This record gives sequence, structure tokens and C-alpha cells, in this order.
Amino acid sequence: MAMKSHETFTLIEEITRLDGTKYLEISNMVQNGRAELAAERKMIKQVRILQLNIPHSVHVINYENYINQNYEMPAENFDHFEEWKRTPEMDQEVQMILKENHIG
Repeated sequence: MAMKSHETFTLIEEITRLDGTKYLEISNMVQNGRAELAAERKMIKQVRILQLNIPHSVHVINYENYINQNYEMPAENFDHFEEWKRTPEMDQEVQMILKENHIG
């Protein structure tokens, strides 16, 4: 399958939706910057980095490949914040990433 994006994930962040609910995402500094812009533009309430420089484990690589195949990095002029939807398998990968980084 062709890649839509070529991101390398290096951090864990917490995103607060407009309704106040929160979720954790595996990301990188560029995508975190997009989330910061989304917060400034009132598309989400806030984003905060929980951990930087996470190990590039097999779980991170699996999740990275899934996101790179299914999503594109938004340009700076984006008009909405796209929350990455996960399959049950990718939910499990994220849970493993959180566990190996002692978050959760």
C-alpha cells in the first residue's frame, strides 16, 4: 500500500476535544505544532506533550505505518482538526506504546 505521509513518531501527547474529553496520541513535533494551531483556531481545546523522545519500538513502527498509510500531514492552512481513527489492532498498539512508556 502506498504511503500518504512519511512521519516518524517521537512523542506522546494528550488532546482535549471541544467537549472536554481527552485522548492520548502518538505523534511528532510537526503534528504537535498542527494540534497547537488547531487549539489556537478553537478546533480543539488544548494539546500538551506528555513524553518526548519515546523509543522507536516495534509498536511505534506499526502505528506509524498505519497512520502514514491512512492519513496525510495537514498543511498549515487546514480548516478542521482530523482525529486519527484507529482499528482495534491499532488501539492495542497504542496501549502497548503507553505501557512501555509508563503512561496510562
